[in-house]
Amino acid sequence: MTTTHNPGDVGETEKTRTAKRRFLAKLTAATVGGMFIDGYILGIVGNAIGAVNDELGMSLFMEGLTGAAALIGIFFGGPLGGWLADKLGRKPMFTLDLALFIIGSVLQFFVDSAWQLFFVRLLMGVAIGAEYSVGWPLLAEFAPARLRGRLMSLSEVFWYVGFMLASAVAYVLVAVFSVDWRIVLGTSTVPAVILFVVRFGLPESPRWLMNQGRVEEAHRIAHTYLEEPEDALDPGDGRPRRGALGMLFSRDYWRATTFISVFWFCAVAPYFAIATFAASVLADYGLGDGLVGALGVNGLALLGVLVSLLLIDRIGRRKLTIPQQWVAAVVLVVIGSWPGAPAGVVLVCFLVFAFANAMCTALTGVYPGEIFPTEIRGVGTGFATAFSRIGAGVGTFLLPWSMHNLGAGPTMLIAAGVCVVGAVVSQVLAPETMGRPLSETSAPHRP
Repeated sequence: MTTTHNPGDVGETEKTRTAKRRFLAKLTAATVGGMFIDGYILGIVGNAIGAVNDELGMSLFMEGLTGAAALIGIFFGGPLGGWLADKLGRKPMFTLDLALFIIGSVLQFFVDSAWQLFFVRLLMGVAIGAEYSVGWPLLAEFAPARLRGRLMSLSEVFWYVGFMLASAVAYVLVAVFSVDWRIVLGTSTVPAVILFVVRFGLPESPRWLMNQGRVEEAHRIAHTYLEEPEDALDPGDGRPRRGALGMLFSRDYWRATTFISVFWFCAVAPYFAIATFAASVLADYGLGDGLVGALGVNGLALLGVLVSLLLIDRIGRRKLTIPQQWVAAVVLVVIGSWPGAPAGVVLVCFLVFAFANAMCTALTGVYPGEIFPTEIRGVGTGFATAFSRIGAGVGTFLLPWSMHNLGAGPTMLIAAGVCVVGAVVSQVLAPETMGRPLSETSAPHRP
């Protein structure tokens, strides 16, 4: 039997493929933009807090609390946003969390007390926490398996870009032009509004619809937007599957929950501590121009994430997760156990730490969306997000105290110990998910 091909059909097929590629690019931009504004609000406050303190006369406790307000908000917003995304859908939460962020960002223009600023930043953190547990699952559920690693790890790239851009913006506005700190903090409104517009018209996740028993709608969206429609639909009989927080600790998923939570905690705790206070830490080690070193630390971190992005769908997840944590531990041991090390050696070790740590940190934006099933993908990502913020908060709060009371050497050895814990847990529990559909990567695991 001879098959004839209609040129018009071929043209229509190519048009459809182009439309699908454009949709995936738009969804990716809409997702990584959320991570950009997360990095931005954390980077902007660290560089504007001096001007805030000059006007409001905050105590050291209040200064630290204000700086950590967004982290505290993320701790609560992650699980709450994920739970709502699993119950109500990805699409509505993807809009509501950003609307909440914009409200908080605008309110920064009008605060006139330390407590007002704290609560506004806390509100913004809640929105960002929800963003983690909505955006990543949504992108994971639309991304083709062959590109999922690169697209998901792109979020971490934009987090660093947002953090570094905020530092530059704050420095220019505060140090060069003496702009009021309210305006400096409020600049986060601009990218948030742009991102809000980008998100208009995005569809609901077909996996979430399938999980709700809305099979026909799920198939229609999958075939309209996805290059591999069947891979985007969980196999099943079309009956709704209800998730619950307790599933994270069940026999099927405790390994996934333990791995991503501990790994993420151990990746961000030393980084947040060292990167936040990089200039002062490096100065303590005899590097007078700590600012240049701090920029180097963050710049190498960005490069590390970019390297992981290029390799993640070629060599796999585990090769980018485990060795890098051991390298980070080793260089911190060198710094901590060699009190008389030349300043150049210390700087090189910090740069190597930043690069290696960032390479594995890129996986924190990939694994959560892959290892939990649809019914708990949001709350699972949210729980891991909250656990990681404990690490970020502990590192940020305790590093100044530890440097002052224990000294630089013991502090770096403690940080090395955190990296070792993350490496051991990853060695035992980290799965390999490269190139596999979500229905396989999130399948129950019973050793």
